[in-house]
Amino acid sequence: MPDFFINGQPVHAEPGQTVLQAALAAGHYIPYFCWHPNLSIAGNCRMCIVDVEDGKGGTWSEIACNMPIEEGMKVLTETESVRNRRKETLQLILLNHPVDCGICDKAGECMLQDQHYEYHGERPVSFEPKVTATKFHSLSERIVIDNERCICCSRCTRFTAEVSGSHSLAIQFRGDHSLVRAVEDGAFDRDPYSDNVVDICPVGALLSKDFMYRSRVWYMKPTPSVCPGCERGCSVNIWHRRPEWKLNALDPRRNASIDRVTPLDNPAVNGPWICNKGRDLARIFERPRAEQALLKGKPAGLAEALARARDLVAEAKRPVALVSSWGSNEELEAFKAMLGSRFASFVKHDAVPSPGEVIEDAVLIKPDKNPNRRAAEALFGDAPISFPEGTDLVLVWGEGFNFAGLPRGAQVIFLNSYLQPENGHADVFLPISVQTERSGHYTNFEGTVSEFRACFGKKAGVADAAEVFAALATRERVAA
Repeated sequence: MPDFFINGQPVHAEPGQTVLQAALAAGHYIPYFCWHPNLSIAGNCRMCIVDVEDGKGGTWSEIACNMPIEEGMKVLTETESVRNRRKETLQLILLNHPVDCGICDKAGECMLQDQHYEYHGERPVSFEPKVTATKFHSLSERIVIDNERCICCSRCTRFTAEVSGSHSLAIQFRGDHSLVRAVEDGAFDRDPYSDNVVDICPVGALLSKDFMYRSRVWYMKPTPSVCPGCERGCSVNIWHRRPEWKLNALDPRRNASIDRVTPLDNPAVNGPWICNKGRDLARIFERPRAEQALLKGKPAGLAEALARARDLVAEAKRPVALVSSWGSNEELEAFKAMLGSRFASFVKHDAVPSPGEVIEDAVLIKPDKNPNRRAAEALFGDAPISFPEGTDLVLVWGEGFNFAGLPRGAQVIFLNSYLQPENGHADVFLPISVQTERSGHYTNFEGTVSEFRACFGKKAGVADAAEVFAALATRERVAA
């Protein structure tokens, strides 16, 4: 376990750590661009330069990201010579980089912006015209690149080679003519993790077409959540409008919509990555919502619909429940406690793979496209769905079940969040909240429990599933 010194302070290092890794772990910040904790070391930005005392009264300089630690070495990170070298490095990086922060989607979370402010803060020394390059070149259906902003850190190319395995990005040409480009066979379009390069780009070169010009980071806030796209249950941040920056003159729906989704680093589940399906959660959660309770397809108040559902549960002789594998741990436990003894319960798939979707890979994606099947089966078993002779009531919780498979003559209580034809075919339809409107936990396929939190308030006329179960069990009414 080597120990060394940073700016005169003793620092403990783990075996195999570089100076940069040990420094960051100990709270000593050393700036960098090309280094990333989950990628190989490139050492091409030279921003992490430090001085090391040579024991003879002098110093020598080297980049910290690729410097092994030796016992007792003395590293200096804030000397005048170090700051001057960082300043010169920024001069080189900014030689052709456009100063268009005002229109750049990375503004407010750009490493180049932050380090220019910290170490540079002066006008460029060159009076030559900047070298121009391609603007907004399409790398795929999802991502464009502004090559004038690119600093050739190579994070994106290393990601596709080392993490996603698609080998779909590379750097063409040399010097100030270097360009990041996608390979010609379309592999970057097929890479299910391609959007991660937008997150790891230290500047505003790689841009998401969906998020481009949508919002500024200071207008948004992240809410920790869990991706329900498969049984992996990746931890994510759902970004949405801050209440203090709500829109009044423009479409008010923007105040309760998802602006973007990014990974929330969780070493136990997904590390710092998510797949593209996780980026597209708005397409799942923001489908047309069901906000009106129905009795045999006719609009009814929520209290009236719950009263009818309670009567059906009380009158049924052989009721069966199809339990949602998208329900949270708390909702599943509520159903078990409130109604589990009343129903013969079976766990169903709420979602199956979409056409063309990646079923499984060696990185993150898992075959079961439901986030909480493990917890549901722990409570209700894994028996295949069946309807005993004489089944006279079926409670269907969530999506994914074909009503054509229901037993003839059985009455149906349906809990769902979205507008679907089945809503009007049920004897009682009860609209329920979605994941972004409540808090809870999911248990993934490995047994890891992750928390999600509410981003938005519930829609009018909508109840949480747990409230519905309590009302059906206790005959308490939920206010309409």
